[in-house]
Amino acid sequence: MRAVVQRCKEAKVTADGTVTGAINEGLMLLIGVTHGDTEKDAKYLADKIAGLRIFEDEAGKMNYSVTDTGGAILSVSQFTLYGDCRKGRRPNFMAAAAPAEAKQLYDYFNQELRAGGLQVETGVFGAMMDVSFTNWGPVTLILDSRD
Repeated sequence: MRAVVQRCKEAKVTADGTVTGAINEGLMLLIGVTHGDTEKDAKYLADKIAGLRIFEDEAGKMNYSVTDTGGAILSVSQFTLYGDCRKGRRPNFMAAAAPAEAKQLYDYFNQELRAGGLQVETGVFGAMMDVSFTNWGPVTLILDSRD
């Protein structure tokens, strides 16, 4: 599984003209699933993200996690994280997991974050969505459960 983690001041996702998820300070996540990913991958990423110390303390050092700050998470499924652009000009998405498999792991990932006490808002899996947010810092990290 892959995650693009972005520290944000606010974020929202809209599907079919309806806001399906919105948060204030916290993390904006784009989540991708590939073939062979398991619940172990989803749990690893959820634990890693919940504990990532990327929020500043009183001294300006990144010492606090989203859990420590009481921030929220906006989690959006993003199969294009597994796009392969090495050949030609059109991305190949063969590395992305099939929708049914990906949805099950994406839902499990969000469930794991919630089980850790975090507020998690989401988009609509498989839908065309508009995502807007204010990247705070900016701080953007890419995590992969296999690295």
